[in-house]
Amino acid sequence: MNTLKKLSVLGLFVVGLSACGTDPKSAAGFTLPEGDVKRGKAAYVEYGCNACHQHSDVPQLESALAAELSVPLGGETARVRTYGELVTSVINPSHRIAKRRSIEVADETGNSKMVTFNDVMTVTQLIDMVAFLQESYELSPHHNTVYPVYWHPEAQDK
Repeated sequence: MNTLKKLSVLGLFVVGLSACGTDPKSAAGFTLPEGDVKRGKAAYVEYGCNACHQHSDVPQLESALAAELSVPLGGETARVRTYGELVTSVINPSHRIAKRRSIEVADETGNSKMVTFNDVMTVTQLIDMVAFLQESYELSPHHNTVYPVYWHPEAQDK
């Protein structure tokens, strides 16, 4: 029985270690240099991102497209928007689409309506644009709701 326990523990240890392996497609170790916020704002305007996106520092273009689709960027958020999430949102907009907005922002196949600029945007422009976007998010801490204590007649008997 003692040997069986040892083998079980060893087996769990091996399985645990194998789960720690890094997937070859993982973003581990991937880091881009710091971007320039001013140049990022210029790239945001140059590529017409403000045709479909709202940003507090750039007025949204008045167009039929803007009337149909207006995706807010920046502002208060309950969780941090990571550098990786923002890079992925720009280069692969169909990666994750919020279910609550899917009718507005996705086509009939479920892909994002956002134009992909991967073949025309330089890496430097991407880095700068992400710096511009990341700076515009403000972390708003989540506050738990405090519920009042209600008096219940049976609670006094105890």
